[in-house]
Amino acid sequence: MHTHLQIGKHHDRSVEEDLDELDLQILHLLLQNARMPYTDIADKVHTSSGTIHVRMKKMEQLGIVRGAHLQIDEALLGYDICAFLGIYLEKGSLYKQAVKDLEQIPEIVEMHYTTGNYSILAKLICRDTRHLQAVLNDKIQAVSGIERTETFISLEQSMQRPLQLLQPVAKEEKHARHTVAPSGAKMKTQSGASTRIKK
Repeated sequence: MHTHLQIGKHHDRSVEEDLDELDLQILHLLLQNARMPYTDIADKVHTSSGTIHVRMKKMEQLGIVRGAHLQIDEALLGYDICAFLGIYLEKGSLYKQAVKDLEQIPEIVEMHYTTGNYSILAKLICRDTRHLQAVLNDKIQAVSGIERTETFISLEQSMQRPLQLLQPVAKEEKHARHTVAPSGAKMKTQSGASTRIKK
C-alpha cells in the first residue's frame, strides 16, 4: 500500500517561475513517498519543518499540489483486469455530456480527451472478462452518443513511476534563449564557435 502525491495539470499558465530549487526538492521527495513527515523532508533538504510547511502551502495555493491518494494492488482485491477503451463519439459536441454519463460508471478510473482516432480514451478496472463484458455491453454502450468502442486488455503493467521533475531554467538562461541577435552580429554556439547572423 502506497500513498502518492497528486500534482495539478492542465493550467492556463505555467507556474514554473514561481518555484525554486527547494520547492522542486520537496516535490521530488514527496512524489517518492507522500507520507514522508515534514521533519524528515527538512532534514534531507537542510531547512526547518516550518519552511517545508510554508512551501507546501504555497504550492497548494498555486494549484501544483492537489492532495495525495492511496495506491492499492487491485489484483489482491480480486480485480484482475485492467483495460483501456478507445471510444468513438457520433460527433464532438457530445463530448461533455458523454463524460458526465461515463463518470457514473465506477469501473472507469481514468478518462482522457485525446488526439487521434478516439474521442475519449478510458481506463477500466474489472474483476474478470465477464465483468468487463458486462460493463461494456450494459453500461458503456448505453451512453448516448457513443458510436463504437475498441478495447485493449493490459497483460502486464511494465512500469509506473512518479513524474521526474526537471530543474528550473535560470532566468538569465531563459532571457538569453528569447533574445534575438541583431542582423550581422556574431553569436557563439554551444560548441564555442562563432557564427554570424545573416542579414
